[in-house]
Amino acid sequence: MRMRLFLLLSLLALGACASLPSPGASDLKDGAEVTTAGLGNALATPLKDVNVVRDEIPPVLLEAAKGPYARPNPMTCARITALLLPLNGALGPDVDEMKVDTESLGEQGGEAALDAIADFAASAIPYRGWVRKLTGAEKHEKRMRAAIAAGEVRRAYLKGLGEQLKCAPPAAPARRKTPAGK
Repeated sequence: MRMRLFLLLSLLALGACASLPSPGASDLKDGAEVTTAGLGNALATPLKDVNVVRDEIPPVLLEAAKGPYARPNPMTCARITALLLPLNGALGPDVDEMKVDTESLGEQGGEAALDAIADFAASAIPYRGWVRKLTGAEKHEKRMRAAIAAGEVRRAYLKGLGEQLKCAPPAAPARRKTPAGK
């Protein structure tokens, strides 16, 4: 019964994504791609809770956790760039590189549906908090969050050094252009 309800809610959520009104067909396509790509991840939530499926911590983040403030050697723009590119690959774009509000309505709807599916899938495990603790999933998630935080600190530190050396992006923060007079 619970499985049928889960499947029904999943289909309704996916159907809702496809029926969202949007300005163009590409928005719906983007939303469907987000939903399709993330559905497996959303449904894997219970498997992550029992530590059967784990997200691996990228080696570059583990390295950053060992020494987020280690100075690059040699201290050159090229070396800073070489250290930053793998961090950007693991963490995604930095705040100076992000585009604001570029998600289409279809993408937003797809992500909301995936969040609902993941929440529902997670609720399928009774005593979830204890299960996560006993299986080691909670400990792994804490290690993952710590590695991400260390990677973000490392990236900011390196960009600060790059700015001090007057390097060009990505070895230094990208400057946003503002309209004249503002």
